[in-house]
Amino acid sequence: MIKYKQLTLIGTSHIAEQSIQEVRSAVEAEKPGIIAIELDKKRLAGLLDKSHKRLKLKEIFRLGVKAYLFILIASYIQKKLGRIVGVDPGSEMLEAVKLANKTKSQLALIDQDITITLYKFSKAFTWKERWNFFVDILKGLFFKKNQIKELGIDTFDITKVPSKKVIAKLLKNVKMRYPSLYKVLIHDRNIVMAKKLVALFKKFPNEKIIAVVGAGHEDEIIKIIKKIDNSQIEFIS
Repeated sequence: MIKYKQLTLIGTSHIAEQSIQEVRSAVEAEKPGIIAIELDKKRLAGLLDKSHKRLKLKEIFRLGVKAYLFILIASYIQKKLGRIVGVDPGSEMLEAVKLANKTKSQLALIDQDITITLYKFSKAFTWKERWNFFVDILKGLFFKKNQIKELGIDTFDITKVPSKKVIAKLLKNVKMRYPSLYKVLIHDRNIVMAKKLVALFKKFPNEKIIAVVGAGHEDEIIKIIKKIDNSQIEFIS
């Protein structure tokens, strides 16, 4: 968690009970006027109503078969890990939505439209990256309960948010093995989310903001915000 005078940025794991508790604690402590989450309208609808997750055939062809297969595989892995730890994927985002309704805070969706992200992904994903993904999927079949091994790091507990050191190593590995995927799914979305947060700062200068994002996005979003408008962000003393 990174705290500023106006912004509390919570880096989460989408399958960790710890993240749900951190969101609750932050909202209770900060009493924000705005709760921003790493979702767009379509993904929020999918979390609230499972029927929205089903893509129609014309949507699959429009986005690209590669993107659709990636969705299926990534969803399967996340659900499998979620069953291991007993937490549904995205539970911390749903908790943020519930708390926004309960506290009458404004809910802000700051992620890029998933359709744009998947379309860009389908165009960018190279054959080399597809092969690497296939190899990593095979390796990923050997999950241990409560722990997972990643390239270049020791095992870590998936019931908790990874440390910044582990996240940095994971992102380095992703950037090395999947440069196109890293750009589309992480870097480009970080720019979108940072710009939307800055827009919120300017539109609501007197409101406290809590932003709930995946832990892998946290540090770069702050760096981008400071580049866009450093005057808007100050550390809490």
